[in-house]
Amino acid sequence: MSYSRSFFYGLVSLCCLFQACKHKNRVDASLLKTVPTAEQVGASCMPDSIAPVDAPFPMDNMKRPVFPDRTKNLKDLGAKEGMMITAIIQEAIDELSEKGGGKLVIPKGKWETGRISLKSHVNLHLEEGAALYFSGEIKDYLPVVFTRNEGIEVMSLGACIYANNQEHIAITGKGRLIGPAEGSVRKQIMTHDVIENVVPHDKPVAERIYNGKDGSFIFPPMFIAPINCKDVLIEGIRLERTAFWNIVPQYCDQVIIRGVTIHSIDIPRGDGIDIESSKNVLIEYCTLQTGDDCLAMKAGRGWDGLRINRPTENVVVRYCLAEKGHGGITIGSETAGMVRKLYVHDCVFNNEGNGIRFKTRRPRGGGGEQLFYDRIRMRVGETALRWDMLGSAKHVGAAASRSQDIAVNELTPHFRDIQIRNLMIEGASHFMRVDGIPEAPLENVQIHQVKARVEKLFDIKDASDIAIENAELISQDSIINLVNTHDISFSKVNFAIPAKQIYQHISSGDSDSLMLKDISYTKINRLK
Repeated sequence: MSYSRSFFYGLVSLCCLFQACKHKNRVDASLLKTVPTAEQVGASCMPDSIAPVDAPFPMDNMKRPVFPDRTKNLKDLGAKEGMMITAIIQEAIDELSEKGGGKLVIPKGKWETGRISLKSHVNLHLEEGAALYFSGEIKDYLPVVFTRNEGIEVMSLGACIYANNQEHIAITGKGRLIGPAEGSVRKQIMTHDVIENVVPHDKPVAERIYNGKDGSFIFPPMFIAPINCKDVLIEGIRLERTAFWNIVPQYCDQVIIRGVTIHSIDIPRGDGIDIESSKNVLIEYCTLQTGDDCLAMKAGRGWDGLRINRPTENVVVRYCLAEKGHGGITIGSETAGMVRKLYVHDCVFNNEGNGIRFKTRRPRGGGGEQLFYDRIRMRVGETALRWDMLGSAKHVGAAASRSQDIAVNELTPHFRDIQIRNLMIEGASHFMRVDGIPEAPLENVQIHQVKARVEKLFDIKDASDIAIENAELISQDSIINLVNTHDISFSKVNFAIPAKQIYQHISSGDSDSLMLKDISYTKINRLK
């Protein structure tokens, strides 16, 4: 059954749709039994070997880089606890690389350093009990280096561990990396505006210099950020107290991130793992407690991102545990070069924010497509499936309002072609919230095999071709809110709700084609 494009306002009862329906088992319990629990994922569960990759798009199996049997140990090089050892570390890395590669061992102890530049064929290995503390002073991250900050290319501090145009590099072990201490790095971070309003997109990158001299602002160093690198391994380590995003491969190919533990709670923009305009990436068995998004896929921002025009693609995320953060797995909001061919499976999101999050803005460009999610368990404080495509006026001005009439242009982003399967939602404020873009609605989302316990059901604005099939939705709310939506369908869905029927709230005459097939309901008591 469908509704024509007539104008509806208020609550329209759909009880007539249920008269001939009987309660059925809508969800295949055997499939949902394969969804992992928190005890089965994360860093503590990482096996020694890397299992073959099985993705819904062509992708080669991932293998660790191999290093020559050549080792240097920090203690043998004159390093002592309590002294600044940046030069000793860098000289050892340079020498190993020049000789064809090997392993630099950071032994047990407390060590202090500034920025480290990793070089080809070198494995920086932290033994268990090793703790590498990074300086909080800008001078220890100079001279400025080529980097990308929030999707825009600049010359600034780079990263605590940086690499540019290198291959076969690794950071491994059971040791800890501790981010910049209190000092000029944190005091001089640019916070007064969004970066695209600060860095002119028509200025050559070589002239976009932000070095903090005379107290001027800087763009903060990421924790680990290889750029233009190939064959990268980051495995087993623990990261704490970053100044900004934690692990950020940029323009990289063949990246493995596994068994990493990240703790950046209460750090603004303290993202866990951000993949930026990179391809052929495997992320597995990571545990994330962050001050922002736990996992994020990015591809450049606005005009500068369009200039580079490099996608993030061929990425597999599996067996990861998000324990705290704004989003379990997020696309964007930097999407100019497109995010495509992402497969997230067998993960658990127990963070207080959103579960699966799609984020862009009208002036960001690009978007996301061919995105696949399977066997996900979540208990989140906000929305299970969240599309946030408009943002706030603080960041994009009037463009944040859907009432603002904007024509499709080069910077208009799109999200489309998304498949979500075998989803266990043990708690969330909403099942699905969509704030799409009126001139570029969310398109073609297929959701199959869901069991969800939520406070509210659907709030969808500016979307088309959304299908929910084989679902058990337990909710304290009985309303579906729709604005400018087309071809929204429910098939083989049981609503367990306080009312005797689902209500549709349509607040725009542009909405039509709500289709329901084989729907049932179970009345429950409203929780107080």
